Amino acid sequence: MKLPIIKHLTTFIEQNDEDYVLETIDTLEALTEVSSLKDEELDVIGELISNMYGAVEVNKMIKGGTPKKEALNSFMKRVLGSIDQ
Repeated sequence: MKLPIIKHLTTFIEQNDEDYVLETIDTLEALTEVSSLKDEELDVIGELISNMYGAVEVNKMIKGGTPKKEALNSFMKRVLGSIDQ
C-alpha cells in the first residue's frame, strides 16, 4: 500500500462518490479471474485493489469525524503494525 495513492483516492472519493471506487474494485476483482494473466499483472491488480480498499477505509474514518491527516496516519500505522506481526 502506498500512502500517496491512498491520499489521492481519498480526495477522489471526497470530490465524487465512494461508489466509483467500490465499482472499480469489483471490476478489478473480476479481472483477476482471467486465467491468462501473468503473476506480475495479478500483483499490480492486487496492489490497486489494496490501495482502493485503504482509501475506502480512510474515508469511513473521515466520515466518522477523524481529521483526514490523522485518518491517513492511523490507517498506515495499522497496516504497518499488521505487517510486523
